[in-house]
Amino acid sequence: MAVPPKVASRAAKLRAEIEAHNHAYYVLDAPTISDAQFDQLFRELESLERDYPELATADSPTHRVSGEPASEFETVTHRVPMLSLSNAFADEEAEAFDRRARESLGVKALDYAVEPKFDGLAVSIVYERGRMSVGATRGDGYSGENVTGNLKTVRAIPLQLPRQAPVYFEVRGEVLMLKRDFAALNAALTEKGGRAFVNPRNAAAGGLRQLDPKMTAARRLTFFAYGVGAVEWGDEPPPTTQDALLDYLAALRLPVTTQRAVVRGLDGLLGYYRSIAGRRAELPFEIDGVVYKLNDLGLQQRLGFVSRAPRFALAHKFPAEEMPTEVLGIEVQVGRTGAITPVARLKAVFVGGVTVTSATLHNEDEVRRKDIRIGDTAIVRRAGDVIPEVVRVIVDKRPKGAREFVMPTRCPECGSKVVRLPDEAIARCTGGLVCPAQRKQALLHFASRRAMDIEGMGDKLVDQLVDAGIVHTPADLYKLGVAALAELERMAEKSAANVVTAIERSRKTTLARFIFALGIRHVGETTAKDLALHFGKLDDLISADEAALLEVRDVGPVLAQGIRQFFAEAHNREVIAQLRAAGVHWSEEAPRRAAKGPLAGLTFVLTGSLPTLSRDEAKDLIERGGGKVAGSVSKKTSYVVAGADPGSKLARAEELQVPVLDEQQFRKLTHGIR
Repeated sequence: MAVPPKVASRAAKLRAEIEAHNHAYYVLDAPTISDAQFDQLFRELESLERDYPELATADSPTHRVSGEPASEFETVTHRVPMLSLSNAFADEEAEAFDRRARESLGVKALDYAVEPKFDGLAVSIVYERGRMSVGATRGDGYSGENVTGNLKTVRAIPLQLPRQAPVYFEVRGEVLMLKRDFAALNAALTEKGGRAFVNPRNAAAGGLRQLDPKMTAARRLTFFAYGVGAVEWGDEPPPTTQDALLDYLAALRLPVTTQRAVVRGLDGLLGYYRSIAGRRAELPFEIDGVVYKLNDLGLQQRLGFVSRAPRFALAHKFPAEEMPTEVLGIEVQVGRTGAITPVARLKAVFVGGVTVTSATLHNEDEVRRKDIRIGDTAIVRRAGDVIPEVVRVIVDKRPKGAREFVMPTRCPECGSKVVRLPDEAIARCTGGLVCPAQRKQALLHFASRRAMDIEGMGDKLVDQLVDAGIVHTPADLYKLGVAALAELERMAEKSAANVVTAIERSRKTTLARFIFALGIRHVGETTAKDLALHFGKLDDLISADEAALLEVRDVGPVLAQGIRQFFAEAHNREVIAQLRAAGVHWSEEAPRRAAKGPLAGLTFVLTGSLPTLSRDEAKDLIERGGGKVAGSVSKKTSYVVAGADPGSKLARAEELQVPVLDEQQFRKLTHGIR
C-alpha cells in the first residue's frame, strides 16, 4: 500500500523531533519535553511504521532496541588503525613530550587541545551518506568486533547526521556509563540479589558486548566523540585544528566533552591537568587522566607515529591510588606458560575504584626485596586497569607472628618440579604437557601451523575440549572422533570431520617439528631444527646430559638446563610415549646440515612484509645458506631484512646501527642458494 504524502511527512517530522529530544536529553542534559510527551511522540511513530512498514527505515529511532540477538560478533577491519596513546605518570614526562614536539618541529611554543581521558571503551562509528552503517570496538587497533546493533541503542549517538556530513565519515570516541546510571544499575542489581559491577568501565564494556541489543539498551550507556578515522571530505575543506574538528563534530550533533580546552605550552598542559584533577570527583563520568594533542592537525601529520602510538598525543594519567590493608596469606598461581607467581590474599579494601582482595607480588625476589610477610599491613596500589600490587609494608605494624613466604618446590596444579633457571626471576612448573594450568597453551602450541599443523584446532575448540574434560594432554587429541567433536557447540559434522582429518594427517611429521611442538621453554623452530640435526633421534635427545646439549649450535647453559629439566620430568616422558603409541612418527635419519654456505655465521632478523617473498620463504633461504634467523634485534644481529610496516625492529636496528636490507638487496645476498 502506497504511503500517503501526509503520513510520510509526519513520520519524517516525528523522527527528526525524537532525535532532537534524544540529543537534548542524552547529550546536552537539558530535556525540552517531559518523559510522557516523549513517549507519546515515540508511540505515534511506532504506530505509523506498523501501519505503513515502508516507513520503517534503518535509521528510525524505533530501531534502536529492535535488533535481533547476534550469535557472535563479526570482525571489522579499521581503514585507519586505532592506535593507543603513550602514557605519562609524572610532570617530567609531560615536559619531555612538549620538548620533543618543539624540537622536532623547530618551534618555541605549541598550542595543544586538551580534554579528559574517559575511562570507557574506544569505538569507531562509520556514517555513509550521513547514515550510521557500522560500529566497531577498537580490538587490537587494526580490527575489532562489529557491535553496530548495540551502538544503535546508545541514544547519545545519532543514527542520521545532517546532510552536510561527508560521504564517508568515521567517528572515533568512547562509550561509557555516567556515574548516576552506574549507581542506579548497581542498586537494581543488588535489590534483585544480583552481583554489582565493580566500576562503570566494566559495566559499559560488558554492556556493549552483549549479544542481544536489548540487554545493551538496559545499561543506559553514553558516548563522547574525540576524533575521526577515515574520512572522504569531498569538496568540503576539512578542519585544520583538533579544536575545530571537535566543533565540527558537535555541529553534526555528535556529543563532545565540554571540559575540553586549548592551552599553550607546558604551563598550559600542567595547569589543565591540575584543574581537571581538582574537579575529578565532580565530573559526571569516571576519568583516569587527561589527553594532550597538538592542536594543529598539519603539525600532527608532520610528527607522525612511533610504533603503535602517535608522537603528537599523550595520555597524562592521574597518580595511582594507595590504601593500607592486611596480608592474610600468600599463595602462588600457575600461568599459561608455567610461570609461578606469588599472590597476596588481602583483607578487602576499596582502592582505585574497585574492591581489592588480592594483589600480584610478581616473583620471589620481589617478595624478599619488599620483605612482605603474612600478617603484615601493606600499602596496596591500583591505577586504572593496572593489576593491584603491594607497594610496601608498614614494618612498624608487623605482628610478632608474621610469617615469611616460602616458594613451593612442587607445582600446586600438577605436582611437577618447580625450577628457576639462572638469570631468570620467574620460577616455573616443568610439567608443560600435563599441567592443568598450562594445558590450553600447550595444546594450542602443539597444534599450531609451525608445529604439528592441525588445522581447525583453534582457541574456541581447545577451550571446549579442555573445559569438558575431553582432552588432558596432546596425546588425547589422537583419540578424538567425528561423533565426539560434532557434539560440541558450533561444531558441525563437516567441521568435525575436517579436524579429525587434520589430526590424522599430523601423525606423520618431522623430528624438528615434533621437538618444537613439545613447547620446551626457549626452544623455538631454529633450535628445534638444530637439536634434530645434532641428535638425529629423539631418544638420544631425551637422554642427553647438559654437556651433550652444550655441543649443539647456539645452545648455552641456561637453555641446556631447561631442556634437560623438561625431559627429566616423568610426566612429560609419559606423554611422549603416549604420542608414539598413538601413531605419531617421524623420520629419524638426521637431514644434512647446511654446508658452510655463504651465510654461515650470520644472524638475520625479518620484519615487515616483503613484496614477493613470504616470511617462510625468506627464512628457508637463510637457513639453506647456513645462516640463522632470530626473533629480535641485538648487537649480534648481522642484517635486518625489512619490508612494508616494519614496526619497532627497524627502529631498533637503526639505533644499534645494524645493516638493513630491502628485498632486492636480500635477494642479491642470497643469490645462488639452492
